[in-house]
Amino acid sequence: MNNTSAQVTARIRLRAKREDSIRRFHPWVFSGAILHIDGNVQEGDLVEVLAYDHTPLAIGHYAPESIAVRILSFDTQMAIDETFWQSRIRTAYEWRRANRLIAPDNRVFRLIHGEGDNLPGLVVDIYGTTAVMQAHSVGMHNHRFEIAKALVSVLGEALQAVYYKSEATLPYKAQHDAHDGFLVGRTEEEAVPENGIRFFPDWAKGQKTGFFVDQRNNRALLEHYAPGRRVLNMFCYTGGFSLYAMRGGASLVHSVDSSAKAMALTDRNVAENHFEHPERHQSIITDAFKYLEEMTPGQYDLIILDPPAFAKHRKVLRNALQGYRRINTEAFRKIASGGILFTFSCSQAVSREEFRLAVFSAAATSGRRISILHQLTQPEDHPINIYHPEGEYLKGLVLRVD
Repeated sequence: MNNTSAQVTARIRLRAKREDSIRRFHPWVFSGAILHIDGNVQEGDLVEVLAYDHTPLAIGHYAPESIAVRILSFDTQMAIDETFWQSRIRTAYEWRRANRLIAPDNRVFRLIHGEGDNLPGLVVDIYGTTAVMQAHSVGMHNHRFEIAKALVSVLGEALQAVYYKSEATLPYKAQHDAHDGFLVGRTEEEAVPENGIRFFPDWAKGQKTGFFVDQRNNRALLEHYAPGRRVLNMFCYTGGFSLYAMRGGASLVHSVDSSAKAMALTDRNVAENHFEHPERHQSIITDAFKYLEEMTPGQYDLIILDPPAFAKHRKVLRNALQGYRRINTEAFRKIASGGILFTFSCSQAVSREEFRLAVFSAAATSGRRISILHQLTQPEDHPINIYHPEGEYLKGLVLRVD
């Protein structure tokens, strides 16, 4: 592993009056704020950010894109070295341990959540004894071996392997040599518990880091509403909500996804947990929109809508909002009277207000009487930096439909 301390290669001077957001600790510098770059800078390099009057402001990773600098420290004297990585990771780990996110019945959690843990561009999820690391910037990719070493140092014997999964998350125009695979050790696939329910994460070929850790608290809430209900889990992926519904005592659970591979993993997860009356669960491989349109009204009295991100960026926002209106309208029309709808958006480009308006429009179109029971967000191991409201990407509503 490379132990060399990273060095600043260039200095970026901002335009006049464009440093205010940095002084308020926002962790991004946008390209439009830059006046001049002093030095030969490459994507992923460490740079120092200066105000118009040359006052040092911060250091971070450079990228030739809209978000030009992701800030690592507002202390320009801080060395981005082994001690830095260990300190940031230890702070995140100790907070999660102190708040009992790490327990014998819960060995699935997010250890590093980008800006929320003051490490923009980095995600680390823990699945039992395996850490899955994901870089969203070339800067973090360049530091991957140092980060892996710091993870081993902080977690000790609790960690047996670090798997790197960034081929699909790094900027597609970047020149890099990213390959998914183990950086430290090697572990075999194993079922790991989340709130006592066992799941098989697929870090090698699955979406994200192999599992959707961010819905843990919302799955637990759904379990509360599940007893005796007929549950439809749309866009189920690996069946997270379905398993909580099964344990909660749902009378039936239908999991729908267009991916046969995802459905196979759902079935494997259901079998792993040895629920009473496993015949309550049925897997359906089909298009979710088509299934909603063709299903019998009143067939279900608890529906989960957790689609993939309809909008990766604001340019397609209009189409995304139309998608949310469409699926929620169908769910409102088809759900049984007295039913409960869990509906979500994981699109960072869609604000909480825009999502709520889309759901409101769907409700008005359906003509049903609808009440909000809960307003949901991401869990505590996906913290939102108060100076970076863009980090609030997951939003959801629990609605009663009469």
